Amino acid sequence: MDLKLNRETVPAAEMIYDGIQEQAVELDYILPDYCPDIFRLIRCETSPVITDWSISGDRLTYELRCDIHILYCGENSNEVQSVEQHRSFTKTVELGRAAESAEVKLIPKADHANFRAVNKRRLDLRGAVSTKITVTGQQEQEVISDAVGMNIQLKKTPVKFAAGRLTAEKNVRIEEDMELGAAQPDVSAILNCRCSASACEIKLVSGKLLAKGEIDVEILYSGDNTVEAMRFSLDYSQIIDVDGLDDSYDCTVAPEVLSCDIAASEDNEGNNRVLRCEAEIRLNCRAVRTATAMIAEDAFSTVYPCSVEMSEIKAEQIPAVYDESFRHSAKLADGDNVPQTVYAMWSEPKNINTRIGDDGRSVVISGMLTYSMAAKDKAGMIVMPDRDEAFEVTVGLPDNIGGTSVSAEVRVRETSYDISAEGVLTAKSDIGVKLLVYSADSIKAVTDISVDETSKKERDGDYAIKLYFGIENEDIWDIAKRYSTSVAAIMEENDLSGERLENGGMLLIPIVS
Repeated sequence: MDLKLNRETVPAAEMIYDGIQEQAVELDYILPDYCPDIFRLIRCETSPVITDWSISGDRLTYELRCDIHILYCGENSNEVQSVEQHRSFTKTVELGRAAESAEVKLIPKADHANFRAVNKRRLDLRGAVSTKITVTGQQEQEVISDAVGMNIQLKKTPVKFAAGRLTAEKNVRIEEDMELGAAQPDVSAILNCRCSASACEIKLVSGKLLAKGEIDVEILYSGDNTVEAMRFSLDYSQIIDVDGLDDSYDCTVAPEVLSCDIAASEDNEGNNRVLRCEAEIRLNCRAVRTATAMIAEDAFSTVYPCSVEMSEIKAEQIPAVYDESFRHSAKLADGDNVPQTVYAMWSEPKNINTRIGDDGRSVVISGMLTYSMAAKDKAGMIVMPDRDEAFEVTVGLPDNIGGTSVSAEVRVRETSYDISAEGVLTAKSDIGVKLLVYSADSIKAVTDISVDETSKKERDGDYAIKLYFGIENEDIWDIAKRYSTSVAAIMEENDLSGERLENGGMLLIPIVS
């Protein structure tokens, strides 16, 4: 009897490039005539962002912009002055081979920045940013899904994979004017602007994707020798064209802030009481159509010697998504170190690491939270210190979610502070976590089976049934393979309902041919 093999083509995820590229950032800046002399430096921030990228053959090219924001005070005033500069870089990466229809992830971050005043009119900055680069593609891989003849037994497992993948992106510009409240002072300078995009709502309408969401904007500005904090949201609603999209795809849209510029303008009375906000976001759409295939992960013949070729495939796994939240608190100052006035407090996560807990039913998330504040110290000077606080939290997974690897997207929802009656300054951050849990990094699959039909397996005796003492949780497949019989025969003979021995014990092993 001939052996007939049925094959299934499974798209295998393939890592084309995984690395980090660094870029030095330098600034030699002379203040314009209308700016006061530098007396005291307060703060420097460098914010990198990827504005565009493209792949041509085996080369990835991307545009990196670094926004530099320096705050200082003049000699005769406590008014905070702001210097904003931008540095743009075109970067290339040799991928090693052509990468058509590849999925690219570029995650920039600021590594360090050292700044100083060379003299009263000149600023010098030396720093670095880095970009985490991953480029993944797909390769088609054939695996065995079924086999008939030659007394072949197959151990099958279901594999869920991405049978289709669509991507699209759209840049959106949002402009809005915000008027100050009656109790707020006029704007002298914008000191700090933080802009983040929360998850958006999506809906498929007539083959097009409708995305609605909002951008949270937090700003600090100086005015009348004080610092004022404001927070507001900008709404957007956009239609994204995705060729080939239909109801069979699961879609996600990830908003990414490219820029957020705040400028003060005059109202009808000529006072700087209008904030003009111009923000640009990129909506990254990813749509995946999933399929499930039964593939063989092991094989043997009950009668003939055979050889099995195995291969590890990295089918693109569809992660289970789980939202979690927790609160982190940190003691920032006490006694004389507590500022006279705290104008605003915020925090940013960095260096996030995740892993599956030892129990297999939890996720351990660790990293750093950088707490920052705008305050007035005991001497009446404006200060904006940073404080890094390590954290580690363990969150449990729901019963219906499990896996072997996990990644997390961490976002600070809100940061608050409190000064106790004992004079202790404590900050609290409410943190949201989006967990992506993957079932497996790779799967072993049978890619070919060869049977030697010229001979038969030799047994250690002439018997139709054999006694065997199984151990707890032993796999019936392993027993059947050892004695060249079938799983079905063992389960039927011993009235078993599962393919593992729950408690161990004596088994009757029928011999099949």
